[in-house]
Order: sequence, then C-alpha cells, then structure tokens
Amino acid sequence: MVQFFTADDGARLAYRDEGAGLPVLALSGLTRTMEDFDYVAPWLSGCRLIRMDYRGRGASDFTGAETYTVMREGLDALQLLDHLGIAKAAILGTSRGGLIGMYLAYTAKARMTGLCLNDVGPVLEHAGLMKIFDYLGRNPAAKSMPELIEKLPHMKVGFANVPQGRWVTEAQHHYIERNGRPVINYDPALRQPFIDAFKGEEAPTAWPLFDACEGLPLCVIRGANSDLLSRATVEEMLRRRPDMIHAEVPDRAHVPFLDEPEALAALRAWITQIAG
Repeated sequence: MVQFFTADDGARLAYRDEGAGLPVLALSGLTRTMEDFDYVAPWLSGCRLIRMDYRGRGASDFTGAETYTVMREGLDALQLLDHLGIAKAAILGTSRGGLIGMYLAYTAKARMTGLCLNDVGPVLEHAGLMKIFDYLGRNPAAKSMPELIEKLPHMKVGFANVPQGRWVTEAQHHYIERNGRPVINYDPALRQPFIDAFKGEEAPTAWPLFDACEGLPLCVIRGANSDLLSRATVEEMLRRRPDMIHAEVPDRAHVPFLDEPEALAALRAWITQIAG
C-alpha cells in the first residue's frame, strides 16, 4: 500500500513499507519509482522493505529542478526513516540510489547498517552518461503503449534472455498513458540539474564517498554489459574493499533487474553479513 509523509520543506512524498525483519531502504534509479524493486521484493525474506518515490517522481510532489539533488534526496530518505522510527537501515541503491547511499555513508553513516550498489560506483562512465542525456526529460517517440512495448527490447541495448512479459511490466513501471500515448512519470525539470552535475567531458568521481563506507557491509552488482559502471572501476573498488561482495550479471546492461540468480546470491550474502 502506498503511503505518504511530509518532508521538512512541505513536500508530500510517497513510500511503501512492507515485511518484517532487517530494515532495507531501497532507493531507485534517477528517473524511476519504488516499482524498481517489484521484481526483487518477493525474494527478500526476513527483510522489512522500505521504498520511496523521490520528489519529482511517481506519486511524490514535483518540487522543482533546484530540489532534485542527491543531497536533498538523501535528506528525504533520512526523514522517511525518522517518520517510521527507524534508527538504522541497510541501503539497496540502484544507480542514483547508490549515489545517494554513498553520500549518506559520508554524511550519516551512523544511520546505516550496510550498502548495496546496483550498477553504480564512484566513477560514472561518459558513454553511459551520454545515453542518459539522450532520453532524460523527454517522452518516448512511440505513439501508443503497445508500440513502446514492442520497441523496448531494441531500445535496451545489452539486455538478452529477459523473462517473458518483463518488457510489458517495464513499460507499466516507467511510463503512464496520457491521451493514449506513453509519457514519462517524472518531472521533465529533472533534466537540468542532471546536466548541470555531469555536463563536463569527465564526470566528477566519488572515491571519498566510497571510502566513507569503511566498516559497512558492502556489495556491488554489475550488469556485464553496463556502460555506466566499468569492470575497471569494480576492480578498484575491490582493491580498496577486498571484503566487498560482488556479482556480475550476464545479459544485463544498466541496470540489472535484481531477480537474476547472480544478483540474488549476492544480495543474500550481503543480508546475511549484515544480520551477523
């Protein structure tokens, strides 16, 4: 069931709180919603899964470009935990959510019990960022939802052996219909702050944020065909954190769905490590 809480600036933000056990705060990708975690949710037994729509996405208030930052979204995540009376949680972060998780490790580590990064790390590859620039804030060219569903497998380069019906669900997760046409379910104004943050030839790196995860159970899951998180970056992450749980998911680019066997094995090992 979708519920709402109010952030300290008055924004009404949507969330779901399901299950019991280890609190896991699941933070979605840049343009995505809490539905990002529908595929993995049934597999997270023994966890209290908490997920939210960032401001400007899904069912949450659209609050303007200046508020769509990692810092503000990290603060919103902490205020959700406060609202629920949760002192500490593990963070499962997909793409943007992983950046928020590393930022919180740097600024609010005492609120975390662990961090899992889904196809994101302290270095973001230029090719992957350029692909995001191409679609961010723009409605798809498809004139109907069936046309979009037909095109999605070709749009998602690097994905193969995707479960039957998955592209239908993906379209329903990430787009809504308006006057019969699929449109994005987030504020188009999200485009400007993203461009402002990554407009240079080389994106700023976040190694200090990654290094701030010292002492936290850490996991990284990479799509084998990812153009945003390189294998070289994962190797450097492992050099700095040899104890980090890691998995590479074949037939996946950015981002794995998280219900693949390799991803689930890594998540289970990470959760076991946190639970002690």
